[in-house]
Amino acid sequence: MHKVLAEIIAGVIPHKMTRNRWRGLLRFGLVNAVKLKQQIKHDHTTPECNLAVCAIAKNEGPYFKEWVEWHLSQGVDKFYIYDNESTDETKEVLAPYIQSGVVEYIDWPGYRMQLAAYDDCLARHRFDTRWIAFIDLDEFIVPMQDESVPAFLKRFESFAAVEINWLCYGSGGQKEKLPGGVMDRFHHHSLPEHILNRHVKSIVNPRRVYGMIGCHEVARMSGYANADSHGQPITRNFRERVPQQDVIRINHYAVRSFAEFLEKQMRGRASGTQKTVPMDYFTRYDLNDIKE
Repeated sequence: MHKVLAEIIAGVIPHKMTRNRWRGLLRFGLVNAVKLKQQIKHDHTTPECNLAVCAIAKNEGPYFKEWVEWHLSQGVDKFYIYDNESTDETKEVLAPYIQSGVVEYIDWPGYRMQLAAYDDCLARHRFDTRWIAFIDLDEFIVPMQDESVPAFLKRFESFAAVEINWLCYGSGGQKEKLPGGVMDRFHHHSLPEHILNRHVKSIVNPRRVYGMIGCHEVARMSGYANADSHGQPITRNFRERVPQQDVIRINHYAVRSFAEFLEKQMRGRASGTQKTVPMDYFTRYDLNDIKE
């Protein structure tokens, strides 16, 4: 019920960033916020994990190995995977990573469960993980100037979260699913300044935030700021900012090939925002302006 009230109360605040911050605080709950601040004040545990990735997925089995291996190569230590009723080979693909301790697998059924999964992840790992990146299986974090994501994050110790822009990749005209990984198969992307690339995903210090605001932004605690990828405190909503991809970016393979897009339509979305995506989504995201 408090989440409904949060939307009602926050809805009357005209300034978007202020509105979102209050939405996050109210969703979390004022009493819970006071208790959490007290807990953080007295808990000085050194995090066991430096950088983890949290994701909720549904029937993404064929894509997991490439996605996990890429992020391991970029300095990720751990993955918190919330499985939203997958019926494919997801758990079999993840089995070696689960056995080695690299993946923490959580069965997470239900409809519209993305934010609930993110809230659960923050609650579970607020004190044992230094940074948590909240991304999807069609998103790959790519440092452009640093040797790894942790090397990039060393400059952001004073911030609650870092917001990283997309670079949207299109199908490159591929109709069918071809052999190979996503990053090997798709090389055409949008113009960097395209409006869709204003979207961000966040890498979060869980001790300095209450929770996520949607899948993009985070509700920070008072006294802390969120940063853009250039290290500047954020004063405007991401939809109002010019995309930054020169220091770090997220390669967003939103559609893959046309056949893969249709396949994803059939299996539904873990976010639950829509059971299927309208076909004009493919047109909007099939951006092939530049070939790398």
